[in-house]
Amino acid sequence: MTLQQRRDLAFLVLAGIFLGTMGMLNILGLTRFLQLGSIGSWPIVVAVGALPYPVTFLCTDLISELWGERKAGQLVWVGLALNGWIVLILWLGGILPGLAGAPEATFFEVRRLAFGAVGASMVAYLAAQFTDVRLFHFWKRVSGGKALWLRNNGSTLVSQLVDTTAVVLISHYASHVLPVRAGEPVLPQLASFIASGYLFKLIAALADTLPFYGLVAWLRRWLEVPGDGAELLDGVPEGAPNPGT
Repeated sequence: MTLQQRRDLAFLVLAGIFLGTMGMLNILGLTRFLQLGSIGSWPIVVAVGALPYPVTFLCTDLISELWGERKAGQLVWVGLALNGWIVLILWLGGILPGLAGAPEATFFEVRRLAFGAVGASMVAYLAAQFTDVRLFHFWKRVSGGKALWLRNNGSTLVSQLVDTTAVVLISHYASHVLPVRAGEPVLPQLASFIASGYLFKLIAALADTLPFYGLVAWLRRWLEVPGDGAELLDGVPEGAPNPGT
């Protein structure tokens, strides 16, 4: 396998994981809520769609680190287009005539929940992913390509808070699809959803620090991108010196 083929393969794998996770998140979304434990009397509740979401930030951080801000930004826009594609298919599946007598309740319930969450998902997705990419490169410039842990965690922890807050607030106020208990104050319940989701994502973000270090080190060797903070720039011919070094 040539050097360029290795670079192409690595980018395709990371982009594929990112886009596949985004597609799965939008379909599963709010179809089920999980209690992952409790702190005292406070239950830690997250939507099933949130489980794989931290992986998307690991993928964009790796692409940001090795391919640069432009490639990471392109991937974010492709992810937005994928969201729109999923909505289109769900919409078509609901308006086209179904087979008489065939069970349809499961599809229409998933469709209802997906439509209820997709607006929140798309707004939160754009805000969080672009926050992640921009902050990653801000810390990269400030540190001069050093302190890998700072740009990994310093970008993800802020962007995850943006994402969680936007998803919860928009899902409730725009779509009313959250399992809010009637007869109880709404704001404390929404705050609990935000705190639970962010706590899960915070732990996941901190837990991926060592894998991120290991993957960056291995990919720099395998893709021949030497030097702290060096990036694969467009138009670099195979075997030529990397302008980012």
